[in-house]
Amino acid sequence: QVQLVESGGGLVQAGGSLRLSCAASGRTFSSAYMAWFRQAPGKEREFVARISWSGRSTYYADSVKGRFTISRDNTKNTVYLQMNSLKPEDTAVYYCAAKGGPGSSSFREYDYWGQGTQVTVSS
Repeated sequence: QVQLVESGGGLVQAGGSLRLSCAASGRTFSSAYMAWFRQAPGKEREFVARISWSGRSTYYADSVKGRFTISRDNTKNTVYLQMNSLKPEDTAVYYCAAKGGPGSSSFREYDYWGQGTQVTVSS
């Protein structure tokens, strides 16, 4: 079992930055594939970024590539999402997710989810 709690969301102007954190509990965190997803009102949950258990492998959605960076600290059981050059279209609830086995960009394959944190980017 892995329990996830996100923090760090808020209101920011376009061009600004935020860093999201996802604190995990559970013995299996260090072996879990971690990811960030987001969901805007009326839209399906979409993949943002994922990171392997070691942190050596990362993958990003095209819409955030070059602006967002995912990282993890297994000593702190925490995964991060550094978001720079934010745009109004980044506005959404951001969710942290975990799964065992290989990585995936499909939200349907993730077993554990946080409650989400709101990110709002004003123009």
